[in-house]
Amino acid sequence: MCELYVKADPILYESRARSLRIRGVVTTLRLENQFWDILREIAEVDGMTTNQLITKLYDEVMDYRGEVVNFASFLRVSCTRYLSQRRAPAELALVRAIQS
Repeated sequence: MCELYVKADPILYESRARSLRIRGVVTTLRLENQFWDILREIAEVDGMTTNQLITKLYDEVMDYRGEVVNFASFLRVSCTRYLSQRRAPAELALVRAIQS
């Protein structure tokens, strides 16, 4: 099992900073490349750029919660939740196929 994780390309867990403007303020976010890739995928699915997606997520979490203590962590959790949701329909289809 550990080979799956240990053999990951080091580029995936190398962090990279990106600057973007959120609510008129230029800010820098540092995330691992794997998370930037997932955010890009989510943005493409939703028909927007990565920066547009991040801005939208920030606006929505601020509207819902009123504050964001650690926005980078929020983005990482958002990515893992996206992967879980994406995986769920495939697993359900597999279970149904096995039961048939």
